[in-house]
Amino acid sequence: MYETLLAVQKEHVFTGATKAVAYRKQQLQKLKTMLQTYEKELLSALRADLNKQEPEARMVEMAFLHQEIDLALESIDEWVKPMKVKTPTSHAGSKSWVATEPYGSVLIISPWNYPIQLTFAPLIGALAAGNAAVLKPSELTPRTSSIMAAAVRATFPKELVTVVEGDAKTAETLLNLPFDSIFFTGSAAVGKIVLEKAAKHMTPCTLELGGKSPVIVDGEAKLKLAAKRIAWGKFLNAGQTCIAPDYALVDEDVYEPFLEQLKTQTYTLFSDKTKEGTYTQIVNDKHFERLRRYLDNGHIALGGQISPQARLMSPTILTNVPWDAPIMQEEIFGPILPVFRYKTPAEAIQKVRSLPNPLALYVFSENERVQRLFTEQLSFGGGCINDTLMHAANPYLPFGGKGASGIGAYHGYESFRTFSHQKSLLKQSTTFDVPFRYKQGKIANTFIRNICK
Repeated sequence: MYETLLAVQKEHVFTGATKAVAYRKQQLQKLKTMLQTYEKELLSALRADLNKQEPEARMVEMAFLHQEIDLALESIDEWVKPMKVKTPTSHAGSKSWVATEPYGSVLIISPWNYPIQLTFAPLIGALAAGNAAVLKPSELTPRTSSIMAAAVRATFPKELVTVVEGDAKTAETLLNLPFDSIFFTGSAAVGKIVLEKAAKHMTPCTLELGGKSPVIVDGEAKLKLAAKRIAWGKFLNAGQTCIAPDYALVDEDVYEPFLEQLKTQTYTLFSDKTKEGTYTQIVNDKHFERLRRYLDNGHIALGGQISPQARLMSPTILTNVPWDAPIMQEEIFGPILPVFRYKTPAEAIQKVRSLPNPLALYVFSENERVQRLFTEQLSFGGGCINDTLMHAANPYLPFGGKGASGIGAYHGYESFRTFSHQKSLLKQSTTFDVPFRYKQGKIANTFIRNICK
C-alpha cells in the first residue's frame, strides 16, 4: 500500500507541477488556512493527549507555524532564483550558477512533545521546495495525530501530502521504502535506526535529536532574571522540550543566591498550574516511571510532588547530584533540573565536554568575555546568551544539532535548503573554443603554471 503511495507522489513531482512558484505558494496558503480552520480541534486534542493548555499550546505550537509560513510566502520568489557564482579564468567564455530542485517524495517522522509544530514545520520547507510529503506523527499523541490526519485529508490530495498513522512498526515499514529524503525528529537511539535504514537507499537524512543541553550561570549574571528565564525554559511543557536546559552549572560564588531565586521564580511561574492540575502531563507511564526514579538521584530543593494516575510531576529542582548519577547519563526530558556548582570556567567547560555535543547551550553573564569563552570553546547546535529556547523561535536562524544531537538544520530559508537539491550548472560559450585542454604544449603549460601559482 505504501509503495503505491510513494510511487504516486513521485510521479506527481515528476510532472513538474510542484516546481511552479505559484503552485508552491498556493499549497503554503492552504496549509495556513488549514491550521486556522482546525485550530480549535487541534488544541482540544492536545489537551486530551498531554493536558497542554490552550494559551501555552497556541504560543508554542501554532504561532511559530504561522510565522514560518508567512516568511516562506514572502521569500520564496527569492529562494528559488538560481544563484550566480564566479567562474575561474581557466573557464573562459562560461558562466556558472546553482539551481534548486525538489528531492521528490519526502518522509517526515515527528515526535509527541510538540506534535503539531514538529509535524508541520518541516512540511512548510518541503512544500516551499516543491516536494510531496508523507507525514508520520507519533502514536503517543493519538488524538492529535488523528485530527492532523483528518485536516490534511480535507486539504491536500494524497499525491501531495498524506498522513500515515501507526506505531513503530508502521514507521519501520515506511523507512524501508526508497523515499527521496527523510526528516526525523526524536531520540538519538531511534535516529541511529533511521540513519541505518536511510543508508540502504542512499537517502539524504535530516536528524533533529536532543541531548543534555547545559545552562551556565556566571558570577556576573543578573540572577533574578536568569532564574526566571531558566525556570520558564526548563519547565515549559513539563520539561518535554528537546532544547530545554537539562542541567545547570552555577558559579560557586553565586550558587546559593541563584538557587534561592530559581526556587522562587519556579514557584511563581508554575505553582498555580500544578495546584489546579493544568500543568502539562508526562506523555505515558513508561516515561513517568523513568522520571520518578530520577527523584532519588539527589536532594529535592523544590517540588518532587507526583500524581502517577494523572501522570503529573511538579517542577523539581535537585541539588547534591553525583555527576555520574543515572539522571546525568541520558537526556532528562521532564520537569527535573539538577543544579551543580563550578569553581572555574575551565571546570564548567570540562564538565560539558565530558558529555556528547548538546543540541543547545545557554550562558547567563553580563561579561562579554565570559559569553564568548563558553560559546566559542564549547560545541553545540545552537543557543542563547541571557535567555533560553528563544533561538529556536527565530525563523531567520538555522535550527539543528551537531554530532549526537543531530544532522542538518531547518527553519526559514534553511528549511527550503534542506528539502532542495543544489544543482550546479555551467554553461560554456560556443562562439570560440579554448584549445588548451585538447593539446598540451609550451603555451598551455605556461598558462597552467600561472594558474597554479
